[in-house]
Amino acid sequence: MLTPGQEVPSLDLPLTIGAQYDLAKQRPKNFTLVAFYRGSHCPVCRSYLEEMGSKVADLSEHGINPVAVSMDSKDRAMTVDSDWKTGDLPLAYAMDEDTAREWGLYISSAREGSDEPEVFSEPGIFLVRPDGTLYMAQVQSAPFTRPPLNELIEGIEIALEQDYPARGTRT
Repeated sequence: MLTPGQEVPSLDLPLTIGAQYDLAKQRPKNFTLVAFYRGSHCPVCRSYLEEMGSKVADLSEHGINPVAVSMDSKDRAMTVDSDWKTGDLPLAYAMDEDTAREWGLYISSAREGSDEPEVFSEPGIFLVRPDGTLYMAQVQSAPFTRPPLNELIEGIEIALEQDYPARGTRT
């Protein structure tokens, strides 16, 4: 389990735009928002990432650099890129199971007869400070009930204004 204040695991993955995403090279003013999603088979993920894509400019104004990450293959990720309306939201793919587990994500197997990949991670939202340490994490074992993005942005604003410390640091 990752603890706030702890350095997060590395993320060095391909992006659907043909570039490489390296979390260690990100230099946001305030946070990197890492949104792990189940993959192209998930309609709840689609809605959430489309909403997040519509808020990229708002997130950027708050000093937050978002990225969406999945275990999808390149073909599945390119389907997300072409069919979902995610705007300028960076879409990273090909995360392996070991990396997903390092982040503390729940792992699922495909249901018989579904279009799910053989193995995929369940959702998680992480705020990572510019120094690569964890500020906040939320992981889920099911596809539904994601944190509302407007509430997340509002909470980040308050945390920044009040210099609110990371919580859950007691070990």
